[in-house]
Amino acid sequence: MFLPSTKPIATETTSRKCSPLRLHLNFSPIRGVQVRSQNRSRVAVTANKAQPTRILVVSSLLSSFFNMFEDIINRFTRSPLPTFIDPKHVLIGNFAPVDELSPTNCQIIEGSLPSCLNGVYIRNGPNPQHFPTGSYHLIDGDGMLHCLHISDGHAMLYNHYVRTYRYNKESETGRPVFPNMFSALYCPTTAFIRVVFTAARILTGQINPARGDGQANTSLAFFANRLFALGESDLPYALRLNKAGEIETMGRYDFNGELLRNMTAHPKVDPDTGENFAFHHNLIYPFLTFFYFDSNGSKQSNVPIFSLTQHSLIHDFAITKRFAIFPDIQMGVNLMAILKGKPLMKLDLEKVPRIGVIPRYAKDESKMKWFDVPGLNFLHAINAWEEEDDVIVLIAPNMLSIEHCLERMELNHASVEKVSIDLKTGVISRFPLSAKNLEFGVINPAFVGKKSRYAYMGVLEPMPKIVGLVKMDLSGWEHQEHVVASRMYGEGCYGGEPFFVARNPGDLKADEDDGYVVTYLHDEISGESKFLVMDAKSPSLEIVAVVKLPYRVPYGFHGLFVTESDLKKL
Repeated sequence: MFLPSTKPIATETTSRKCSPLRLHLNFSPIRGVQVRSQNRSRVAVTANKAQPTRILVVSSLLSSFFNMFEDIINRFTRSPLPTFIDPKHVLIGNFAPVDELSPTNCQIIEGSLPSCLNGVYIRNGPNPQHFPTGSYHLIDGDGMLHCLHISDGHAMLYNHYVRTYRYNKESETGRPVFPNMFSALYCPTTAFIRVVFTAARILTGQINPARGDGQANTSLAFFANRLFALGESDLPYALRLNKAGEIETMGRYDFNGELLRNMTAHPKVDPDTGENFAFHHNLIYPFLTFFYFDSNGSKQSNVPIFSLTQHSLIHDFAITKRFAIFPDIQMGVNLMAILKGKPLMKLDLEKVPRIGVIPRYAKDESKMKWFDVPGLNFLHAINAWEEEDDVIVLIAPNMLSIEHCLERMELNHASVEKVSIDLKTGVISRFPLSAKNLEFGVINPAFVGKKSRYAYMGVLEPMPKIVGLVKMDLSGWEHQEHVVASRMYGEGCYGGEPFFVARNPGDLKADEDDGYVVTYLHDEISGESKFLVMDAKSPSLEIVAVVKLPYRVPYGFHGLFVTESDLKKL
């Protein structure tokens, strides 16, 4: 199992640790959003009312009882956890969480920040506010946004917990009360205990699942002039720019009651139409439901995919101008396994993976086609487009050891493949573009769903740490190395997912790679974090600017650059 660096990390000196009363948010469970309450104390508001006071006392006693009883059961049922879901092994080094920190000016220690970087770079990722009482996977944890605001060549860093319903309830309680569902998939005893106590808390009104149980810790999206923090187990959480110029949570957003269930953390925004394509991923049948939003953010009708007859771990997908492309991989969840005391996460190596193709404006699944692609298991899609008549090209990292993709990540190898699908004949052609272990790939966002030539990929040696960055040339069908530029970070230095920012976003004649690649970087030897800006056209991905960050930025997931003009629309 991977063991991140155990080097001690300096304690951050500036903190604005949340007070659960001061920063409590009240959110509408279904309609719209409600912003921060101005009441500093919920108790003070009801202190003169006997009935509400008694309710609060009873609620507090019930909460204390559940916490005490849960601790006792956990103590007597605890068994050694596998290292990959043991928080003592996972939450160390730069995977350890940090407190919320106030906006702090940053020092540019190399080069200068390009003028096109006026805006904010936001990176999402898990950052548990309380140390887990049971199992914990790197995918679990409250969403925290690390925001680097850039204006006229100057930079300021701050971070912000996404104020989900789950975050607020656990902030009030002072401990975890929701299950870490992902790690629980591998630990049936923990899962069963958590399910029992969650059900008890629901029945006694301690928590309300109708108001959400997700962590919004995976990614971000900007569409219909709104910015969202996303996690695939819940609705999106709307963000806004406050009067101080900081990104903050508005609340759970349901698009005027049109979105009633969870949504993928990887929606695809068509850069030409402004439409946003997405899906529900469910643990019960139907396991997949496709839908999209028009350019105004109005959700269109659901298209349940009944032809997916067993659960598949569908985390991402791709679009072209006419189609949406979904994976059906060998990994999934079997809810009935909990009755046998077995892990819920299942791996079926006898299953033949498939690719499903459906017209992106389909009203039902009648025109969906499935194609067998033996050995192709991908969690992230880089891009897809159409060539000739009814030929789709898909670029995606294939998890060659799918059994290790979530359990023993250091043993996994992701090989970026180029896959051609002939919709008429059903012929599939595919080959690897590189021998390197590459994941967390991005392209110029203006080329989503269109033929693109370049992709920028993280180099993982081993997973889940990113030791460098490469630029790939996706053109051609030659069986050769398609890496055309690379930048390795050096000993003890690890980066995050890259993001491409165009030099002139409105210039339709600009080269696809005319811009910059940005990412956060952490030096485990010095304990310092930095923000890197690299020239996307350079054969060596030349460093254009380095910003020294005033505090540590933990490793996380996906990011987004929001321009100053788009920030003003929030």
